[in-house]
Amino acid sequence: MAPSDPGQAVSGALPAARDRVALARLYGEPLFALPTDLYIPPDALEVFLEAFEGPLDLLLYLIRKQNFNILDIPMAGLTRQYLVYIDEVRSSNLELAAEYLLMAAMLIEIKSRMLLPPKKLAEGEEAADPRAELVRRLLEYEQMKFAALQLGQLPQHGRDFFSAQGVIEQGLEPRYPEVQVSELQQAWRDIFKRATLVQHHRITREELSVREYMGQLLKALHGRRFAPFESLFDPSQGSTVLVVTFIALLELAKETLIEITQAEAFAPIYVRLAYTPV
Repeated sequence: MAPSDPGQAVSGALPAARDRVALARLYGEPLFALPTDLYIPPDALEVFLEAFEGPLDLLLYLIRKQNFNILDIPMAGLTRQYLVYIDEVRSSNLELAAEYLLMAAMLIEIKSRMLLPPKKLAEGEEAADPRAELVRRLLEYEQMKFAALQLGQLPQHGRDFFSAQGVIEQGLEPRYPEVQVSELQQAWRDIFKRATLVQHHRITREELSVREYMGQLLKALHGRRFAPFESLFDPSQGSTVLVVTFIALLELAKETLIEITQAEAFAPIYVRLAYTPV
């Protein structure tokens, strides 16, 4: 008997679909079987479990995996395993397999030379091992690989740490380099040398006050932003006055009443008041 309500027929068919496991969902609808016209590319599910950096890396991996003695390599087993890997690589990437095929030819050559009877040698000479060159290259490669691993574990800038950076605001007020004592002495020698060229040989006795010349220097610097060092001395007054003036200048600098500066090293020396007059 046909059901009187169409909804009952639909609800009766749902349990059969629920009992089946959906392979996937397409636009929200369960997919219980793969389409017959579905095309899957051959390389779509290709997985590389091991990545080697070259033939030597592959050989070293096979030797360590089988616990072979690197100084006594069983060439037959190693060559067989190596060729199996080469066949897999050559089927997918012919350009990558070229370098590996060259090593495969070298392994076959070594295996063939080991099968040949040894050459007759003089007494005391040992036959050369066909594997010696391969062993040397493997040992050198293993050392370089271990060294590269150690270098890679060292802290690297940008990976393990970063450089701290700070912004320093430059002040608007210029900072002049300090005048060294040797430069002040040389400037004094130059002034004194010029004074000896123009002075007259007179024997006189004159009492000079350092405080008086200190006041004269302060008056001379008043109202001047910078005064050249040489302009504070008058060679025509004689060496005695020059000495007292120089001592007065040093006393003013000692009491921080004046500043002795220069724009750069070996530049002219200037003197100015260290305070602002009222």
